Amino acid sequence: MDTTPLSPTAFRAPAVLLSGPVDYDMYKDFRRQLDAAADRDLVVVELTTLGGDPEVARMMGEDIRFNSAADPDRRFVFLGKAAIYSAGTTFMSFFARPNRYLTCGTRLMIHERKMNKQLQVEGPLTTCIDTVKATLNEILCSIEIQNEGFSNLVQGSDVTLEEVLEKAPSNWYLEAEEAKRRGLIEAVI
Repeated sequence: MDTTPLSPTAFRAPAVLLSGPVDYDMYKDFRRQLDAAADRDLVVVELTTLGGDPEVARMMGEDIRFNSAADPDRRFVFLGKAAIYSAGTTFMSFFARPNRYLTCGTRLMIHERKMNKQLQVEGPLTTCIDTVKATLNEILCSIEIQNEGFSNLVQGSDVTLEEVLEKAPSNWYLEAEEAKRRGLIEAVI
């Protein structure tokens, strides 16, 4: 994989332009633009988002991972613009660290997954246990998926998983230059 640092001119005409909430509509738009860029050797994906569905971000990320592995001669590059929050940072974590760029002043926001669920325990006691276990399993699996994403994000940087786990519960914001200094991205353009 080519990891030569890119100049600002490489970002003049991104193949994929995305903005807004990370949701199924964004995924459809992402796939349409990604498929239309099948003939490009350099595929720049530009994103601005205040967050959204982490599972949609993972789907988009898996498409990047798959395409990168299937065609190692093509280069898939992330360009974060203005705000890359929550699910946007999850998506960015699927790009190889040398292929992550942010524009000046962009902020990353890293936080834990959130859950909003009421657990109603009702019925025979033996069936109540299964209801509680199912919710606990959902929480444990979500934490495992979250931490896999955090591990991908910090790979190749001086940020440790422990630091992310400490700061993520209170929403950790990093300005582009700090993200570069810490090794989370290749450059600020």
